[in-house]
Amino acid sequence: MSFTDFRLHPTLLRGVADLGFEVPTPIQRAAMPPAIEGRDVLACAMTGSGKTAAFMLPLLQRLLGGRKGATRVLVLTPTRELAAQIEEHTRRLGRHAGIGVAAVIGGVAPGPQVQALRRGVEIVVATPGRLLDHLRAGVASFDKLEALVLDEADRMLDMGFIPDVRRILGYLPRRRQTLFFSATMPPPVVTLSRDMLNAPAAIDIERPAAPAVGITHAVYPVPPELKSPLLVALLEGAALQSVLVFTRTKHRANRLAEALERRGFAVARIHGNRSQAQRTAALAGFKAGTYRVLVATDIAARGIDVTGISHVVNFDVPNVPEDYIHRVGRTARAEATGDAITLVSPDEESDLRVIERTIGRRLERAKLEGFDYTKRPAERLEIPLAQRIATIRTRKADERSRARANAARRGGYGPARPTRVSSR
Repeated sequence: MSFTDFRLHPTLLRGVADLGFEVPTPIQRAAMPPAIEGRDVLACAMTGSGKTAAFMLPLLQRLLGGRKGATRVLVLTPTRELAAQIEEHTRRLGRHAGIGVAAVIGGVAPGPQVQALRRGVEIVVATPGRLLDHLRAGVASFDKLEALVLDEADRMLDMGFIPDVRRILGYLPRRRQTLFFSATMPPPVVTLSRDMLNAPAAIDIERPAAPAVGITHAVYPVPPELKSPLLVALLEGAALQSVLVFTRTKHRANRLAEALERRGFAVARIHGNRSQAQRTAALAGFKAGTYRVLVATDIAARGIDVTGISHVVNFDVPNVPEDYIHRVGRTARAEATGDAITLVSPDEESDLRVIERTIGRRLERAKLEGFDYTKRPAERLEIPLAQRIATIRTRKADERSRARANAARRGGYGPARPTRVSSR
């Protein structure tokens, strides 16, 4: 089967050819025909399986030859990175079709988004929070909307976006085509779909949650304080070339990135406390090969589509099995192969067993030859919260003292009240 079998417009086939797509993936073969017919679709597919093209090619086909100056397709995603990825992919697929697309996300200047929404760009790819801001301000109008896509619906639930999604629905026409795509399909997503979809074509919704085919899994049992030295030892081997490392918290991501930088590794980091410019630069540098290692929290488990990631490392075991599936799915993209390494400490074994039960297999245990599992590191990776708070309070007190001293030298007064430091 080829993309010509879908009877796509020649301009779209040119975009498909530009991207090097030759044979449709299974989710594209199953989802595109009903989507092209205008039916609602509820689809479950593994990460890296070509979902974006599966829903965007039918929608681009629908937009060809239609009205301009109105937003006709809305795609909702849980993360900025995923929105930017879908926008870029859509631009490349539709580059010969003359169809406009804009990303509406937080963390960047709203001006260009306002302009795109006011002129009625044909396709809007948005995160819920920023889009709601524009809707409440009366900037966006969706009265001509023909299709809605909810991508990574399960992650929308995880991140608490469903109330925002329901608010957005109030601004949309009730008569529209709606497509749900997700890598896992927990019961709450199915329930939500019943409220939003009309007799949908259901694709693989009973498929058990499982990692992408082509991933080799390995688990390294290790004391928690030796995770960082073990990761360094693994990185010193030649096999780990382009490595995405997931940590449990933003603090641990920062500390780990700094530790790896001190050991001479080219490292970038991406998490919720980084500005959008920093996150974009980190991802671009990782894609370009400037950084060998990208340290991330689960914000990057969806929305990183980088070809050639050789290894995904779970520095911390995720406590939700679906997060494991999405994390390791960053490698073995588009039917390629890759490796997933998980560093598990004794207190994480129970979470690992839940993951193994979910995916229906025991993950192979491994041990790095030559690594000293008894040696204790000179420094801790994670500084206890109480110590971090004490450090912040000390820094704030020093800042107040310097401010008073400067004010006294100028003949003025220091601050009337001490600055309150929250422990949250």
